[in-house]
Amino acid sequence: MQKAYLSHMSDKIPPGAIFAVKKTGLSITAYKSGKVMFQGATGEREAAKWGTATTPKAKSTKISTSVLPAGFASKNVAGSDEVGTGDYFGPMIVAACYVDQAMMPLLKQLGVKDSKAMTDPEICEIAKKIIPVVPHSLLLLPNPKYNELQAKGMNQGQMKAILHNRALENVLKKIAPIKPDAILIDQFAEKNTYYRYLAKEASVVREDVFFATKAEGLHLSVAAASIIARSRFVEAFHEMERELGFQIPKGASSKVDQVAADILDAKGEETLQRYTKWHFANTDKARKLLRRN
Repeated sequence: MQKAYLSHMSDKIPPGAIFAVKKTGLSITAYKSGKVMFQGATGEREAAKWGTATTPKAKSTKISTSVLPAGFASKNVAGSDEVGTGDYFGPMIVAACYVDQAMMPLLKQLGVKDSKAMTDPEICEIAKKIIPVVPHSLLLLPNPKYNELQAKGMNQGQMKAILHNRALENVLKKIAPIKPDAILIDQFAEKNTYYRYLAKEASVVREDVFFATKAEGLHLSVAAASIIARSRFVEAFHEMERELGFQIPKGASSKVDQVAADILDAKGEETLQRYTKWHFANTDKARKLLRRN
């Protein structure tokens, strides 16, 4: 959730909170207890993207996590994860992998684990080693297409759901007639919301699907998917830097605003838009920085 709102983070964090978000008509406060409070005119609608509010008055919500079967970590599982949702620059990428018991010793030996505990060079090195041996699907949503879909009213949650579903479908086709014991999705939305996002898809993966936050720590399939997705994301940044001639920071911080302003000044709005998630607040911040200069 924090990644999804990076471009709207507030510097003022209340006691006991992890982060706070301020947008027009909406404020969000996430607490260490795991509760998240949505307030403002659009609070209830925003909360519905993540789960069911426990009380309409408080508009607080928790993402529910599926209860995984016993011994899940040792089962044959197809898992999926995404990267790039909270970054102003760069594409949104989803990867899905199938990992069975026979692959697990090798993947552990190669260093597959939660990618958040690894550096980008480590991730890229491990990705090179596992890509040839792990059945996987890697889907990249370029910024121009992302901006087009967003302008038509599609939110990030729907884009992610479609990419996860299609990546998992691709993996299931690759391993057929083998069927995984289960499918694990790194959770970004409540289960019913996820499937609602897929209402217009021609086919939807539903059998033995589980959702869990921090899923890369629950099964090697999601950890491998996270590494492959992150590796491609790092490559995408290198490609952008070569094409634009600027060193580009990840995330959506004030450093990002300044680089965006520099690119805006040097190459214009059309070029900047091609490499960014245009609806992020960073766009207006970059314009303001440029006007000041």
